Amino acid sequence: MARIRITQIKSKIGSNQRQKRTLEALGIKKMHNPVEHEASPEILGMVAKVRHLVKVEEI
Repeated sequence: MARIRITQIKSKIGSNQRQKRTLEALGIKKMHNPVEHEASPEILGMVAKVRHLVKVEEI
């Protein structure tokens, strides 16, 4: 599978609790700190839920 790099580019302030927990589940702790994951359907589904807060790049 391909790997993706996920970076939070917008603040989670004002987001609902579900979106905040999704960011935590992806391993994102701070803004502009990228994390890398395999592009599995589960990860891509989580990214889709917070797509307005993150930037995704293929590696």
